Amino acid sequence: MKVLVINGSPHLNGCTDRGLREVETTLAACGIETERVNIGTKDIRGCIGCNFCREHGRCVFNDAVNETAPKFAEAEGLLIGSPVYYAGSNGQLLSFLDRLFYSTSGRFDKTMKVGAAVVSSRRAGSTSAFDEINKYFTISSMPVVSSTYWNEVHGFTASDVEADLEGLQTMRNLGRNMAFLIKAIDMARKEFGIPAQERSSFTSFHTEG
Repeated sequence: MKVLVINGSPHLNGCTDRGLREVETTLAACGIETERVNIGTKDIRGCIGCNFCREHGRCVFNDAVNETAPKFAEAEGLLIGSPVYYAGSNGQLLSFLDRLFYSTSGRFDKTMKVGAAVVSSRRAGSTSAFDEINKYFTISSMPVVSSTYWNEVHGFTASDVEADLEGLQTMRNLGRNMAFLIKAIDMARKEFGIPAQERSSFTSFHTEG
């Protein structure tokens, strides 16, 4: 069982990384493998709605999105970390997620893959960034992993995060909950199968005139 970890921060040893590492260590202790993809320093542009992916099964921009898609397909869980900029997630990360989720929507089923978000901020704005990331999961039939507080750590440097004992505790609880949910879903899949998802209706409202 594997969790794909996406770090959206350009600071590879910063606050977001420190929070993610606490979750990764806990997942490993629970028997869950992790693979990290750092996209914060990569050149990633936003989706242009061209629908190239609908015909070709991959995004028209051949970058980290296409490289990551097969790893997402194989993983049982997705852990996404972001720094908080102006009460929101890193824009580069959101462009990456827009294209990753959209370009793979017809390529593989995300139903019951487990999703978790981790955000880091100096003081505030973290809950709105947390909500932004969770929306990718809830539109894809992916169960969202919770913890004993919002999945956030606080600090201006990684050493500050070391002093955020409650934040690191939240990360460890998140890791345990994520491992439990992945294992529980795997057991249920073997006994009951994955819930069927209806896809036939697509409502668009048009004004005639």
